[in-house]
Amino acid sequence: MTLLLAGAALSQAAPAGAGTLDTRTAQARRTAECQGDWLPSTPTSTQVMSGEVQFLDLPPVKIGERINWKWSPYKNRSWDMVFASLRWVGRLVADYETSGEQAYLDRATELIKSWVESNPRGGRGASAYAWDEHPVALRAPVLVCLSKHVKASWLTGSLVDHARVLADPALYQKGHNHGLDQDIALLRIGCRTGHKEWADLAVRRMTGSVKLDIDSQGALQEQAPRYGIYVHERLKVGMEAIKDCGRQVPAEIEKRWDSLQGYISHATEPSGFMTPIGDGGADVRPSGYARPSKTVQIFKAGYVFGRTAWDDPASAYYSIRFGPALKFHGHEDHMGVTYYAQGRDVLVEAGFHSYENTAYRYWTMSPEAHNVPVVEGRPFRGRTPTALVRSSVGKERQSYTLTDKAYGVSRKRTVLVNHGDDLLAVLDTVPAGTRARGYWHLDPALTPVSTGGGRVVVKDKTGWKATVVQLAMPSCAPVSGQTLARGRTNPYQGWISPSYMKRVPATVIVSPPATSLLTVVVPGAGDPEVTCSGTHVKVSTSGGAVSFRAAAGNLS
Repeated sequence: MTLLLAGAALSQAAPAGAGTLDTRTAQARRTAECQGDWLPSTPTSTQVMSGEVQFLDLPPVKIGERINWKWSPYKNRSWDMVFASLRWVGRLVADYETSGEQAYLDRATELIKSWVESNPRGGRGASAYAWDEHPVALRAPVLVCLSKHVKASWLTGSLVDHARVLADPALYQKGHNHGLDQDIALLRIGCRTGHKEWADLAVRRMTGSVKLDIDSQGALQEQAPRYGIYVHERLKVGMEAIKDCGRQVPAEIEKRWDSLQGYISHATEPSGFMTPIGDGGADVRPSGYARPSKTVQIFKAGYVFGRTAWDDPASAYYSIRFGPALKFHGHEDHMGVTYYAQGRDVLVEAGFHSYENTAYRYWTMSPEAHNVPVVEGRPFRGRTPTALVRSSVGKERQSYTLTDKAYGVSRKRTVLVNHGDDLLAVLDTVPAGTRARGYWHLDPALTPVSTGGGRVVVKDKTGWKATVVQLAMPSCAPVSGQTLARGRTNPYQGWISPSYMKRVPATVIVSPPATSLLTVVVPGAGDPEVTCSGTHVKVSTSGGAVSFRAAAGNLS
């Protein structure tokens, strides 16, 4: 049968069954619905044909000839969602078009028909993720792709079911990457079937949603820069879908898509890897994105990114978090700082492990998993916004002051970054009568070689050293009593997640509680001289002496 619009409904007069091949596909032909960048590269069609699938970074599994769609071999939420999305089956149809291998199309038809029969909408036999909003959005384009080559009433009926779920305003994820996927899916179904109102709704929603998800500066609002890559890629797919439908891409969509490139580039370290803020792994490496000329950018969405220079792996680089309360893929990382210098990560964060409901996952989201001040004896008030109240951006030096009441009292942090003669200084202050501890997560490649006198010296395997010095203010006296945690599990502390579902021990410096504490990070120096004269601090770095002023809770 053909998918034709009959008034406002789809014709469903074809006989039931696995489906009949479109007679025009005796020679494989490529279609816009099946080709493009919308399908993942793994598993390959060869793997699927052998009965094997592999998702994420988990080992491959054998699914067999007859599929148990409720199967959850790893009890992993992400694996189960990807399995239910059927995008891996869509790879078979796409490769059928390019290779002419009939077995690919036959197996894809069997798998999708099996899923449809096993997962009736509203039926008790459906798998847990069958009709969840995101798998529906990712699966619908697979069904559209198959419909270009197979005519069957079960397929037509499932497309209608998917469209109704996608069009339901109660299930729409506005201003979120899931909503974008929903828009693409509904648009594809509407254009494939001639159901104009579905296509109109999809384009209208996509235009409004993208303005919420990407602000006027090009910053993604989901509080995890790596999702900027996903949204950029998916918006490209969405714009292609609009064009395939014979429509003009709204200017606002194209504008926001293009502006996102600068945000992605700013959030990428000189090493080429994206700084792992929020639900973003340390192994994400963007490529091909246009970069701006500015080396420092303050995003009102809650980020400061700065570097010495572009296209130089040895450039110093830092990130600072502030802004709106936690949402979507964010962590409780406000006031968090990361620091990269002399070709090495120095200060990092625990990173992203997974979406599993585990104690470790929730620890990675907590303040203690980030480089932040934690007020002692005060309960943390989650989802508290943090304000950037002062900034000074010069070519060789930048400073920023942030404040909030995440612990019920005023918490203030000032960050100063000096370039050339690399140095990072952070001054944390809380009201008299209260004290705060600072957490400083070091890259796993760095191990302590000495501790004492208010300083911790670390080095890597090459012998390169860095020093963390802590001073009480305004006395400027060295503060001793730092605790080094590494690989602790009760409670969790001293871990870094370098990639999905992995964690490695890493040293964390926990400062003693103080009302006003200055932390100075000196990369490339194992025993820097630090002197104070009134409010002026002088530090001998690997490149030369650096002086700055520390007064009234500010650094300059």
